[in-house]
Amino acid sequence: MNLLPALLDPQDRIALRFGADQSTHTELSYAQLAGAAGALAAALAGRQRVAVHATPTLHTAVGITAALLAGVTAVPLNPRLGERELGHVLADSAPELVLAAPGVVLPGPLAALPRLDIDPASSATVPTEEPPASAPALIVYTSGTTGSPKGAVLSRGAVASNLDALADAWAWTVDDLLVHALPLFHVHGLVLGVIGPLRRGGTLHHIGALDARTLAGSGASMVFGVPTQYHRLADQLETDPDAAAAIGRARLLVSGSAALTAVDHARLHRATGLAVRERYGLTETLILTAARAEDEPEPGTVGRPLRGTEVRLTPLAGEQADGLGAVEVRGPGLFDGYLNRPDATAAAHTPDGWFCTGDIGRWTASGALALVGRSATDLIKSGGYKIGAGEIENALLEHAGVAEVAVVGVPDDDLGERIVAFVVPTGTAPPERELVDHVATLLAPHKRPREVRFTDALPRNDMGKVVKARLPRD
Repeated sequence: MNLLPALLDPQDRIALRFGADQSTHTELSYAQLAGAAGALAAALAGRQRVAVHATPTLHTAVGITAALLAGVTAVPLNPRLGERELGHVLADSAPELVLAAPGVVLPGPLAALPRLDIDPASSATVPTEEPPASAPALIVYTSGTTGSPKGAVLSRGAVASNLDALADAWAWTVDDLLVHALPLFHVHGLVLGVIGPLRRGGTLHHIGALDARTLAGSGASMVFGVPTQYHRLADQLETDPDAAAAIGRARLLVSGSAALTAVDHARLHRATGLAVRERYGLTETLILTAARAEDEPEPGTVGRPLRGTEVRLTPLAGEQADGLGAVEVRGPGLFDGYLNRPDATAAAHTPDGWFCTGDIGRWTASGALALVGRSATDLIKSGGYKIGAGEIENALLEHAGVAEVAVVGVPDDDLGERIVAFVVPTGTAPPERELVDHVATLLAPHKRPREVRFTDALPRNDMGKVVKARLPRD
């Protein structure tokens, strides 16, 4: 199937632009991207799976594009993974080589792989033969909220059908200029934010940070962001009416990865005149629901199911509130399973084949989905990331100064939730910074606690289980 048809007959229209400063940014037209990706695709011929050191750069976009053209499964890697996480992902996915920007020093386990540098200036013919829709396009690793990260296998057909359904919902066309500043190793920034505009034949401008002045000067017709970015943008726009007016000329502001607060909805609407649309999805499902471009969005909801996607709410055991249910889904955008984990794949589905998201929701009168919580209580959403408390607790328990620990998310106006660790020390409490740095060396930096609170004991129930609800959240 033709996943990126605009590259088969490339034009001089700009495909990719990276950088905030007009004097230093890098860009490729569709003709140039076709040449660079075509040359790299030829070098990848015969491979089955490659890792991509997914920095937020033009090189990553070219590398992913080349892998898609070559029919080689790409494993995008967070460049800030801790060595333990990186080692697990590489052992699990077993890539044959790594694609990276020239001159970049790769971390330990990744440096041991054969390496192929990405050259955006190279040129060759784009291969015309592509794998079937059922072939895997990407293996994207989950956040590791319930153990080690799992590799979700996403087919070419799943990616294409999901992006086409989003194009229908958002009236996304070749004329759109998408601007964002998202990481390029997960669904939001990579699938939606890079493959999305390339499939449409439009333009992506990655500006590095969602800064008001940079965004205002970009000419964006569409903007993607996470709540933390929009919260900071709203702060800037309150004192910059010119930037607010320029951003207000965009067609669509889209937020995802966590809930945007009603306060920030109102602030952004007041500044720009635009109502932010929210959408909902997971690594395993791609995007499930979205507020449509032609509809007035309802703050607190994530829109209606996309074309071809089915969403049902299964009543919760012991739940008395009418309308609440466990969110279960099926449709053409769902993953094929977890790599090497048939047990986990089976456990994530109901006997009749629906995927269990782990979220709890309700339908509004308009038919939009409102998410009200997680069935798992240990999921922290901070700065657009979904972070498992248990993973952080295990890392802290490896420190000699930690006897017991409980990690929770505390409401935060900027991050959504900030990570707070309640620590029972083994003796004299170690310095807070020492514990924070300890976690940051083992796990990705965004998983480090923002605060450590020392305590003599953790609250427990009669069975000895820590009751996190009794921990202070102020």
